[in-house]
Amino acid sequence: MWALLAVFSAILLGLYDAAKKKALQQNGVLAVLLVATALSTLFVSPFLRPGPSGDFLRLGLKAVLVTASWISGMAGLKLLPLTTVSTIKGSRPVFVVLFSIVLFGEHLNWMQWVGIATVLLALWLLGRTSRSDAPVEVRRRGFLYMGVSIVTGVASALYDKHIIAGMEPMFVQSWTNLFITVLLALCIAAKALWLRSKGASASVEKFRWDWMLVVVAVLITGADALYFFSLKQPGALLSVISVIRRASVLVTFVLGVLLFKEGNIRRKALNMLLMALGVVILLIGS
Repeated sequence: MWALLAVFSAILLGLYDAAKKKALQQNGVLAVLLVATALSTLFVSPFLRPGPSGDFLRLGLKAVLVTASWISGMAGLKLLPLTTVSTIKGSRPVFVVLFSIVLFGEHLNWMQWVGIATVLLALWLLGRTSRSDAPVEVRRRGFLYMGVSIVTGVASALYDKHIIAGMEPMFVQSWTNLFITVLLALCIAAKALWLRSKGASASVEKFRWDWMLVVVAVLITGADALYFFSLKQPGALLSVISVIRRASVLVTFVLGVLLFKEGNIRRKALNMLLMALGVVILLIGS
């Protein structure tokens, strides 16, 4: 059951990445993140309830990790093609699998190992195929942002496994979203003050309302809820869940072709079939 929940989470996550890319055509990174997260917080606000102060401190730390990962990831997404970003993010499961085994003592059966190896091979091949999708200077900056996003994202995933054991999924999601909204608002305020200190020539980006922001919020709310419920299930393996969720690249690949007319498709399509095979093996083995 937990593996199936992870699959549905991956589907929504892939749609979410495509919706973010679309939303970034109208507004800046921080504006998209703030509005989408605020809307997501509104959706799950009925689950906001009192709890131990220690829980709020732990969720505050998670919010910092997620905020850092999102801001850097969105900055990279604005510089690089959607298919390229999706494949770079695919390196996250490598580290999650490694640390899940070392820190949490997770044990995988032979079929799960084969499935993970197949998916990771497909992600590596996709990374090589995507190297020529952007100019060198843009790629360097985009890759730097994505590197920060990966490190903080891995830390957040490992932290999820630690905190979810003692908290309810919707309690975690609702309060984390609220804390992230506050952090993003502070980041925007700090950016505005910094720009004003530069003089009249610097101005804050104007916000344009875009209904795609509501779509982004709905998708990330559903993807996160399914993820937390999957992680909470008895016997759930963070290593397997993380790999399945990274298969969201299958969805973003299709949408990258259809919506954004991204190139280098034929070679990537073969790698996608390999990844789909790995996901099927994981589902059968789990």
